[in-house]
This record gives sequence, structure tokens and C-alpha cells, in this order.
Amino acid sequence: MVADDFATITQKRMTGGLRIDGIAGMNIHIDPGPGALVRSYQFDSDPRKLDAVMVSHSHTDHYTDAEVLIEAMTRGMTRQRGTILGSLSVMEGYRDWGPCISEYHMRRSRCITLSAGETVDIGDLEVTGTGTVHGDPTGVGFRLRTDDLSVSYTSDTEYFDGLADYHRGADVLISSVIRPGDEHIRGHMCTDDFIKLVEDVKPGIAVMTHLGMKMILNDPEMEAFRSRRQRVSGHWQRGMA
Repeated sequence: MVADDFATITQKRMTGGLRIDGIAGMNIHIDPGPGALVRSYQFDSDPRKLDAVMVSHSHTDHYTDAEVLIEAMTRGMTRQRGTILGSLSVMEGYRDWGPCISEYHMRRSRCITLSAGETVDIGDLEVTGTGTVHGDPTGVGFRLRTDDLSVSYTSDTEYFDGLADYHRGADVLISSVIRPGDEHIRGHMCTDDFIKLVEDVKPGIAVMTHLGMKMILNDPEMEAFRSRRQRVSGHWQRGMA
């Protein structure tokens, strides 16, 4: 699970990111924020079995544990193994943002800088960068495709015209939703934005993550239920991912 800055500081929500296992025969950790290593072991998800680490943008709640997971993936930087994929700011640095991963930690893995609209292949997995409007201007979301599954992750973004186009047709949609109801905030989505997005994308499963303090204190389960009442196919889950 990822959360906003204040939820991260207080650890009102776990901030270890998203772990997706078994997709195209690979295990992937997305946006490993504070606690990703500890939460991996807590939920019996051995980081040494990772095949890829993906970081959407250079905000601390999304990248702080990336390097230690890379060390796990490469067996303490002793093996050529795995893929590191991230936005321009994460991989190379951009203006005031990043880089977030040292050159040392990039030495043992395939490294990919991804932009919105760009598609790369990691084994049998197709990864497309999706557009965002957020504080880091190079930030991206990720759309993961196999022959029979499509998982789309918006990362942090406000709702904008064209957002649904990046994610339309996804079987699973994972969205960062920071505020409840119609409480709009620049660079992020609220529940009402999420409802609009899901109505357009029409996923089989929709997941709300990156909850802010107002959302956490405002009964997030009820917000998810309200989304379902709006004819959104929704799924609420607790945990690291």
C-alpha cells in the first residue's frame, strides 16, 4: 500500500508499495516506499525473488526502499539480475527531482527510463508508461500487459482529460485516491474522480490506494462502498500491496 506524506510520516497506513507476483512468470515490486523491505517479509513476499523494481516518480513515499530491494534482487549486488524501471527523474534526475537510485545500484540490472506513452518489454510482459499530472513533471503510471491480463496503475495524478485513455480496458485498475468525496486537491484524485475514471475504464476490479489522512479518518471502506453504489466495480483491500 502507498499513502500520502502525512500518512507516511505517521504510518497510519503501510507505505511499502505494491507487490505483484506471478505476472508473466515474474515478481514485481512497484513504488517501494518506507517499509517495503519489512512489509515484504511480513507478508511472506521474499524480496530476493523479485524480477523487477519499478518506481513511478521521485517522491519519498514511492522510492525510499528501492535500493535495498535492488540489493535483495541482485543477491547483495553480486549477480546480474532483474530490471529497474522508472521515470526520468527517478533514473537520471530532472531539475529538482532525483535521481533516486544510485549508479552503484544500477550496475547489476537492466535499467529502463520510461516516459508516458512509451512501451517496453520485460520478458513476456509489456509495460507502458501512462500519463500523470503531479508535482514531479516526469512521473508516470504503469500499464502491465500479458496475453491474458492487463493491470493498470495510475500512480499519483489528478484527474485530467485523457487519463482514462491510458487505462481503458484494464482488467485491474489501481488508483491513487487521496481525498474522500469531492475534495479535490492539485496533483491527486478524490473519490469522485475515481468514480469517473472507473466508469470510463470499466475494469473488472478497481482498487483505491495512496489514501490521505482525510480519507483514512473518513471511513475509507465507506468511500469504497460509495464507489460501488455508483455502479463502480470495486474491491477494497488492506495490506502492503
